[in-house]
Amino acid sequence: MHSVLIHNESRELPAPLKVVFCNSFLCRLRGLTFRRSLKTQEGLLLVQKNDSKLDASIHMMGVFIDLGIVWINSKGEVVDLCLAKRWHPAYFPAQPACWTLEIHPSRLGEFRIGDKISLDETPLA
Repeated sequence: MHSVLIHNESRELPAPLKVVFCNSFLCRLRGLTFRRSLKTQEGLLLVQKNDSKLDASIHMMGVFIDLGIVWINSKGEVVDLCLAKRWHPAYFPAQPACWTLEIHPSRLGEFRIGDKISLDETPLA
């Protein structure tokens, strides 16, 4: 497991966003389930191989906190955003995506549909 730094190339993020890179089935399935809190600079990047609405969907069963969700396609473009409420059965992006960025809800306003997103590998600290 490793972390990445998320960069919004379309607008500067006011603070770093360091997220866990999650590309295995079990990591994606667990997500942030059973977490009781999430720091504003933390998050999770769920990674799929291809753009898809179904595969990029998330569940909030067993998630005790609300999350900001940013769906990003294989071109690195934000295709949808939502505030995911705790214990809600499921959320699906409006457009196909291959990255699902789960962040603190207060950070959701830092992203807009059409923004260009990139990431830098960094050691997990």
